Amino acid sequence: MQFWRWVLISTGVLLGSWVFQSIGSDQAQSGSLAAAQDMPATKQVDSIVLGAGCFWGAEKRYAAIPGVLDAVSGYADGHGIKPKYSEITKERYKMDPNNYAEVVKVTFDPSKVSLRDILIRYFESHDPTQGYRQGNDIGTQYRSVILTQNDSQATLARELKALYQTELSKAGFGAITTEIKPLTEFFAAEDYHQDYLVKNPNGYCPDHSTGVKFLESAKPIAVDNSALLQGKHIVVIEAEGYCPYCEKFRQDVTDGYRGAVPLHHRTATQLQGLTIKTPTFATPTLLFLENGKEVFGHQGYVSSAEFYKALGAFSLGDSEAFKVAFLQGTDDRFCKQYDLFKHTPDGYFVDKLSGEALFDTQHRFNSGTGWLSFTEPVKGATTEHPDHSYGMDRIEVRAKRSGIHLGHVFPDGPNGKLRYCINATVLDFVARDQYQKTSHR
Repeated sequence: MQFWRWVLISTGVLLGSWVFQSIGSDQAQSGSLAAAQDMPATKQVDSIVLGAGCFWGAEKRYAAIPGVLDAVSGYADGHGIKPKYSEITKERYKMDPNNYAEVVKVTFDPSKVSLRDILIRYFESHDPTQGYRQGNDIGTQYRSVILTQNDSQATLARELKALYQTELSKAGFGAITTEIKPLTEFFAAEDYHQDYLVKNPNGYCPDHSTGVKFLESAKPIAVDNSALLQGKHIVVIEAEGYCPYCEKFRQDVTDGYRGAVPLHHRTATQLQGLTIKTPTFATPTLLFLENGKEVFGHQGYVSSAEFYKALGAFSLGDSEAFKVAFLQGTDDRFCKQYDLFKHTPDGYFVDKLSGEALFDTQHRFNSGTGWLSFTEPVKGATTEHPDHSYGMDRIEVRAKRSGIHLGHVFPDGPNGKLRYCINATVLDFVARDQYQKTSHR
């Protein structure tokens, strides 16, 4: 089911031609929606390569972690030597720093287990202070090494290494020798090494862990979601590591968001207590929640215009404000909202969806028309577009951030100025000092 069809059906907003034009048929989509559907998300099946001595026992321990999808024994971080067990175990390579390390490639689902948790278990499950050995296994192939896929993995590994060093030093251990470097190439080990301890349950499985544990403060932080169990909320699920489409979504959409519906950022492992239906293996994932339960959601990047259409359907429903904002409707003259706003104190009229300041009360005047009137908008907050509907030539005014319809601008304002004729139902009012104190969520 296409995203906007799901949005509108889920919220009961079935609005005739607007639905057809916005989402298209199942066979033909509009250009902007098709582009959004094709915008890839950052798939959250991640991996890291870890060396902690003999890979047989390490592989078994990683495979047992809930959320780990695969653990493959192999060789990495060497050169000038063939990446084969028969080669790396030769006596002449025993202390060669160019020798390949025995490693395990751990592939995991970050929505089930965090990289932080995996690395904590990695450090705690071997002795990272022994250099070119683990227990009686002596040689460069047994070195402690973390081979990363990107800068964010490396940063996290260095952070945890430093934290663990503090705890090891307290317990009388020496310096951690674990190397942290980018992965260049991984070579899977021979078939008989894969799942070795499953095939050989009485096989060699050394445990060289120090017994030293990380402090609780170093472990994954459980987020308090109790505030999300009441009312409407937006949740943007982002990757724990690097996510280019998460960054793009922040830059294009959520940076500067000040709307009335609270917006929260979470990772897939921080959704405790919430009822979520949309898969979270790709990021960003956009969720609209009411009383802790998902109303609708979407995986992957969406544009600002599409985000605000979804937010409009979610927060406004089949209301007059929705029809004005997205169907270019018009408030009734002297409507209830106009009466509430016509004598507000000093402040700003803000976009009902984004919270962006659009008009200043200092530029308001009484036009007698029954609609809010201003001589100018807040600089840079609106855009203007030709409007030839109903056989008239007018200039439409829209909110720049959300793209919603606000009204029209005419040349008949006071003292030769313009008259911005604006619908009150798509606005909220915020006092000046309150607006200036708030920052985006």
